[in-house]
Amino acid sequence: MIRRYIYGKPFSTEAVTETIQASEGTPAYGAVSLEKGFSFTYLMEENDIVYGLGEANRGLNKRGYCYVSDCSDDPNHTEGKRSLYASHNFIVIAGKENIGFFFDYPSVLTFDIGYTRMDTLTVSCDRADLDMYVIEGDSPYDIVKQFRKIIGRSYIPPKFAFGFGQSRWGYKTKEDFRKVAEGYRENQIPLDMIYMDIDYMQDFKDFTLNEENFKDFPEFVQEMKDNHIRLIPIIDAGVKVEKGYSVYEEGVENRYFCQREDGSDFVAAVWPGDTHFPDVLNPDARKWFGDNYRFLTDQGIEGFWNDMNEPSIFYSTESMDEVKALLKKYVEEETETVPVGELGEKLRSLANNHEDYKRFYHQVNGERVRHDQVHNLFGYNMTRAAGEAFERIDPEKRFLMFSRSSYIGMHRYGGIWTGDNKSWWSHILLNLKMMPSLNMCGFLYTGADLGGFGDDATRDLVLRWLALGVFTPLMRNHAALGTREQECYQFEKTEDFRGIIETRYRLVPYLYSEYMKAALNDDMYFKPLAFVYPEDSFAARVEDQMMIGNEIMIAPVYTQNAPGRYVYLPEEMMFVKFSKDGQITEEILEKGHHYVEVALNEVPMFIRRGKCIPVADTAQCVEALDTENLTLLGYDDSEYTLYEDDGVHKDYDNAKNYRVIKK
Repeated sequence: MIRRYIYGKPFSTEAVTETIQASEGTPAYGAVSLEKGFSFTYLMEENDIVYGLGEANRGLNKRGYCYVSDCSDDPNHTEGKRSLYASHNFIVIAGKENIGFFFDYPSVLTFDIGYTRMDTLTVSCDRADLDMYVIEGDSPYDIVKQFRKIIGRSYIPPKFAFGFGQSRWGYKTKEDFRKVAEGYRENQIPLDMIYMDIDYMQDFKDFTLNEENFKDFPEFVQEMKDNHIRLIPIIDAGVKVEKGYSVYEEGVENRYFCQREDGSDFVAAVWPGDTHFPDVLNPDARKWFGDNYRFLTDQGIEGFWNDMNEPSIFYSTESMDEVKALLKKYVEEETETVPVGELGEKLRSLANNHEDYKRFYHQVNGERVRHDQVHNLFGYNMTRAAGEAFERIDPEKRFLMFSRSSYIGMHRYGGIWTGDNKSWWSHILLNLKMMPSLNMCGFLYTGADLGGFGDDATRDLVLRWLALGVFTPLMRNHAALGTREQECYQFEKTEDFRGIIETRYRLVPYLYSEYMKAALNDDMYFKPLAFVYPEDSFAARVEDQMMIGNEIMIAPVYTQNAPGRYVYLPEEMMFVKFSKDGQITEEILEKGHHYVEVALNEVPMFIRRGKCIPVADTAQCVEALDTENLTLLGYDDSEYTLYEDDGVHKDYDNAKNYRVIKK
């Protein structure tokens, strides 16, 4: 049962695709106040669990902290951060009552979930202009599936996107990319994608190529494809201000950029220097920006990642003028002691200053809308621009697409990666806990920067993180400029890395099959244990083990120097470890608590009682996998329904894509 309550004049985010008529009266749960903006209050029972919020900090159970939906470019994901790159305003309360809430509001929204008062959930914002959806269900899992149904089918990538990808900020030339490809192929470590960060562009300009380093680009793209590797370039949100640059000039001529109140194009500094932001909330501008992706698809590119689309601002013309005025004041007044604190605070506030978000506007349906009132929709609509363009470029073909910033609704156009994390052990656990929360909000093609983006990785951390990444749909090793090189072939005993990546490829038939079933049935790929074992009170408290699909549970090791970990089994399961050279060990473990040993070069998982999964022989790329001759791993006398299509086109609902395999 889903009810919709309308307050004020909500901005149409198009997050919900089904028509749900407004309900009269007030919600049956909690209390709504419109005295100061909007506030919803709900008293929680002592044992209630609160799920949701997608890409949010801390635990799977969101209770006990305060979270702010405000898409933010902040790479330091410490426990104290309340806002990350995305805003996903869906929560589920599980306990005596099972209720879901979606607050469709595109600006700053605060979720105080037992932070101010232990028993009180408060959701609040400054303006009472929003849609509030209340979902009743038999269980939290049922509520999630109802919600997923009304927001539309999740994005489905091409099958090659389930291979392993290598990325690093700092690959600048063809030789840099060839070196990476050779490093993997010579060490026989499987690889399907190499990502192109901002250095491939000419002066950081979108939809350009460095004229010196990437001459004859279509031939280079084909060279990589001949080696079964796709190049995946980045696209940033800001368009460089430069005369003679066609994208800039077209945008200015057609008024496709976000504008100041006086009608001039808003200027913000990002990587290229001064930039304009495409007005992706304007359908005409969105179409124009999306059509520019053709510059690269025409040269053979089949996938992209969108970045800097919160949008990130290093500084604006206005904010820099304020700093200059402050410095001038000190000079003219000949101040003996410059107030370093005041100046330092002014400089620190330059980047992603909320005052800048009030300085530019969007054109939506003939009306001008100030950006801060719809801020959380920018990344969503930038990726929507690409997704809609792909339908025009080649409507039968799937393109890889994922984004940094997002809002519910973007899940129909692309996946997400969880942003600029660090090479910290705690971020392996954060990665794990985010996955089911993102699935609840429709985002299935998800993953983190394996090994960590910032700081220097260690060999053991990369191995442990890869062992989790084996199971995330997006499996990408990515590192920042100036950090330790962390490509798998850079470490000693390369065979350990090879074994883990080979395990991913052996499991692709299963992982892809379960992903497709989840996408086609508005279901989850990652699930909390409590969703599968609702009668098990202990399972509801486990946050570092997750169910994947309908057959397996994962329990990664995420602690430095740990030879293994404790796990809880809600039922008898088969403990399976993949190690190098294709070795697989199996052990039946009874329901209950166990300590399991897991070596650095092993990938652990658990198969549920009475179930089995398909396993392939490894290959150097997804395309080379033999899915006709699969081995079934698990319990005897079990069977598995495999979903398999061509991985390229969109014939999703064909019954021929399913086949039953018996063990």
